[in-house]
Amino acid sequence: MKIYFKYLIVLIIFGCDSLIPEDLNINPNSPSEAPEDLVLTGSMVGTILFHEGATSRRAGIWSGYFRGTDRQHEGFDNYLVEASDFTAIWNDVFINSLRNAIIVEEKALSSDRSGVITGISKVIQAHGLGVAASLYGDIPFDQAGRIEYIYPEFESQDVVYEKVQDLLTQAILELSLDVNKPSNGSDIFFNGDSYKWIKVANSLKARFYMHTKNYDQAYNYASLGIESPAENMMAIHGDVQGNSNLFYQFFTGSRGTELTSENSKIVEIISSSHSSYRGNSKTNEEARFDFYFSGAGRPNYISGYFSRSNTFPLVSYSENTLTLAESGLRSKNFYTGLSHLNEFRGYMSGGGYLNNGYDTLEMNYNPYIQTDFESGGMENIDNISKEDALLREILEERYVTFYGQIEGFNDVRRTRKETYGIKITPNTGASLPERFLYPQSEIDANPNTPSPIPGFFEPTKINK
Repeated sequence: MKIYFKYLIVLIIFGCDSLIPEDLNINPNSPSEAPEDLVLTGSMVGTILFHEGATSRRAGIWSGYFRGTDRQHEGFDNYLVEASDFTAIWNDVFINSLRNAIIVEEKALSSDRSGVITGISKVIQAHGLGVAASLYGDIPFDQAGRIEYIYPEFESQDVVYEKVQDLLTQAILELSLDVNKPSNGSDIFFNGDSYKWIKVANSLKARFYMHTKNYDQAYNYASLGIESPAENMMAIHGDVQGNSNLFYQFFTGSRGTELTSENSKIVEIISSSHSSYRGNSKTNEEARFDFYFSGAGRPNYISGYFSRSNTFPLVSYSENTLTLAESGLRSKNFYTGLSHLNEFRGYMSGGGYLNNGYDTLEMNYNPYIQTDFESGGMENIDNISKEDALLREILEERYVTFYGQIEGFNDVRRTRKETYGIKITPNTGASLPERFLYPQSEIDANPNTPSPIPGFFEPTKINK
C-alpha cells in the first residue's frame, strides 16, 4: 500500500477532475518508460478516478441522486450539456486507466510474465471499456488506448459488450495460472490475490450481462462472483488530501456547493418524512439516510458515505448479491429472487456497508416472506403479481444501494420502459438523459467518430 499512497499523495484534483501525477523518478507523460508494476498502480488510480470522479457525479445528477444548484452543475441539472464537457472524463477512462493497463500487459508479455499481472490488466481494461460502452454507446475497442492508432475506429455497442466478455474470460484464464504476480504493493486493490481478482472478473461479467439484459448469464456469473464483503473491489482512501475520497474532495472544494441531494429522487425514497418513504414494519432506513445525508439531503461528507477516508465501491458484494436477486427472479423463479434479496437484507441488518458508527444506529431489514408480495401484502398494496412486486422491491433496493455510483444510471435506463422500474421525473422538459456525449476533442481529432453524432436524449442501442 505504500506505493499507492506515494502515488496518490502527489495527485491534484483540478476543476475538470483530472488527476495529474507529479515526478515519480519517471516521465509521467511516458509510462512506457516505467516498470509495468508501477504503471499498474497508475492504471488503478485512473480506474478510481473514472468510477468515483466527475463521471459518477454527472451520472448521479441524471439518475435522481443529485441536483446541480449552481454554475456548471446547475447546467447539467437542466440538461444543458456540450461535447466539450466530456473531454476530461473521456480521458479518465481511455488514457488514465485503459492506456496504462494496456502498457502493463504489453510490458509484462515482453518480459515473459503472462499470468496474474496480465490477467489483472485485462480486468481493468474490461472494467473501463464495459462501463464506457454503457455510457457512450459505440466506442473504440480493438484500437482503443493503443498509440499506434491515431484515429481509433469505433465499434458497435453490442459488439463491444461481446468483446468485453471475451476479455474477462481471458483474464480469468490468466489469473487462474496464479503465476507472475505483480510486485508487492503495486496492486492497490488485492495485492496480487488471484482468487479475489477472479471473483471480481465474474462479478463484472454478471454486471455487463445485466446491461444487455441477458439475465440467465448474469445469474450464472454472479454465482461465481463476489461472495463476501472481504472480496470487494474498493477505492481505499486516507486522511490526507491527496488520497481522500473524491466526493469529499469535491464537496469540500470551491465548487462543493454546486451539488446536493436535496429534492432528489433518492431522498424521497429513504426519508421517513416523505410520503414515498420505502420503510415498513420490516424496513427502517433511518441509519442509511443519516449515513448518506445530513439535514434534508445534503450529502454527508463529514462523517458518512462521502467522508474523507471512507472507501468507495467499484465492484462489491452488495451489487453482486442484488444482481443474483434480480437476475434470479427474472431467469429462475420468485423464490430464487426472494432468497437473494433476503441475503442482502441480512447483510444490511448487521450494519452492511454502513460504518463510522452509523452501523449501530436505528435500522431494520428483517427478511421478507412470500405473503409480503402477494396481493394485499405490505409490498403489494396495489394488487399486482407477486413477481412484479418483488421485482419492484429489488430494483428499488438496487437504486438506493447504488447511490453515487455509475450503475445507478445504468439501472434506471435499462428498466426505464418497464412498468416497475425506478421512475425519474425530468428536471426540465419531457425527456430524460440517455447517454454521455462524445467529447469535442474526439469529434475534432478522430474522423472515425460516429456521424451523425447521437444526441443526449437518444438511447444507446442496448436501451432502445
